Amino acid sequence: MRTAEINRKTKETEISLFLDLDGKGKSDIASGVGFLDHMLDLFARHGRFDLSIKCSGDLNVDDHHTVEDIGICLGEAFFKALGGKEGIRRYGDCVLPMDEALILSAVDLSGRAFLSYDAKIRARKVGDFDTELAEEFWAAFARTAKMTLHIKQLDGRNSHHIIEGQFKSVARSLRTAVSIDPELAGEIPSTKGTL
Repeated sequence: MRTAEINRKTKETEISLFLDLDGKGKSDIASGVGFLDHMLDLFARHGRFDLSIKCSGDLNVDDHHTVEDIGICLGEAFFKALGGKEGIRRYGDCVLPMDEALILSAVDLSGRAFLSYDAKIRARKVGDFDTELAEEFWAAFARTAKMTLHIKQLDGRNSHHIIEGQFKSVARSLRTAVSIDPELAGEIPSTKGTL
């Protein structure tokens, strides 16, 4: 079973998260940040991951701690659920159109944390969501998942579409990267023998 359960409590947030890499795209998200809930629902659906997240955070301060800490927990869940990474495809990429926005993402489940984020989001907010938090989320996620993640905006003007395109594109890249390659027969996809 490629699943993980993460429970994390700090002075700023309390999070419980469950992830099944081989799910059906079912989600149950309650972060207290409506736009993030919507993005994570899309992420689960497009990645075909079953994902449950409950978070109680210091939203009276702002959304930053909640968004970043959920990124931390989701990354930890991916890393844990992948185990030794035997037989995975390891790499995935997707160029995803979201109306006028066009988003490229590429993933390497390398064991090396790196984020390249290139997006020009015009609005400071989408609803109540600070758009700069999208990068904070992906940075936390890539760091704790120990993956190389590239996100590049190729086109787009609408801030909602740009961020939504990121979540959908990364989900589809990950869907490929975590999938089992029957030709590998359980091998580690690395000349080093470990990831």
